[in-house]
Amino acid sequence: MLIGEVARRSGVSTRMLRHYDALGLVRPTGRTVGGYREYSAEDVRRIFHVESLRSLGLSLKQIGRALEDPAFTPSALVSDLIRWTEDRLEREQELLERLRAVDASAPTGWQDVLRIVELMQGLDSTSAARRQQAVLARPGSTPVPAELLAGAVLAEADPHVAGALRWALARSGGDGVAALADGVHAQDADVRRRAVLAIAEMAEAPGAAAVLTDALGDPDTTVRRHAALALGRRGVTATVPTLVGMVVEGSHDVDAAEVLGTLSRDPGRADRIMTALVDELAVPTADSATRIRLAQALVELPGAGVREVLRQLARDDDPAVALVASAFVTVLDERSPEERGEEDP
Repeated sequence: MLIGEVARRSGVSTRMLRHYDALGLVRPTGRTVGGYREYSAEDVRRIFHVESLRSLGLSLKQIGRALEDPAFTPSALVSDLIRWTEDRLEREQELLERLRAVDASAPTGWQDVLRIVELMQGLDSTSAARRQQAVLARPGSTPVPAELLAGAVLAEADPHVAGALRWALARSGGDGVAALADGVHAQDADVRRRAVLAIAEMAEAPGAAAVLTDALGDPDTTVRRHAALALGRRGVTATVPTLVGMVVEGSHDVDAAEVLGTLSRDPGRADRIMTALVDELAVPTADSATRIRLAQALVELPGAGVREVLRQLARDDDPAVALVASAFVTVLDERSPEERGEEDP
């Protein structure tokens, strides 16, 4: 079989067949009277073997060893090929994400492209200061896709850089809530925390309330707390148990107390919140610090009932609790009825 026919049947170009011959990889068995290459059926079979191994990513040198050297075992080489392929795919995926980020920014010129690439390179830096600078130094005229910032938010462990990224995401003009959606349902609790904290800073954005409401049932305590603070500021009653728990546990208790105070401006919630705090005061295992935090939270609530509870606490057996409660009663007495949330007698 002459080289042209072999090329047609195998799909390998005549140029590549000549290259195989020059390397000694596939040499035709014979020659015609005119000196043309003539391939036997075994030669063609070897060509297909070469092409099969090439499809796995082997180099021509490796293929030659595989076909000629009995001691050349495939196991180690295949493992290496798997690792190299995984590395290549990771690099290709990174390139794809970069291209999509550039495309999403709708660049009008190459300067816009270069600014986006510069931002991506800055965000990839191992230096937290460099990452933060990349976010804060970005020209305001250059639109940045929400997806790019959201991905950086979900991956960022440094609190200062994370804060800058959340700030930038909230002002990106894109759908930051949708961009963070995958992070809200991630298996990694740290990723969910970052996602919910970022959405909490965009609580007025479309879809944010629904995501935060779902987060109130998250198995991670920190995720629930972030969601409760954001929703509580928007008047969501379902946050009360989590907010009271934050006061009890001393986790952002001042913020939680302030939100409870805001929620209590609605008469329909005030009694429920005060009852929840008073019930926690009565828990036998509540220590002095916990009861003082609960007393501080009560001061944020409106209504005359708060002063009565604090007067009772001023006679508490725990001297520290009694002293703090007595001081709070004095503070409330000095306030006007409007400041206390009471009507004039």
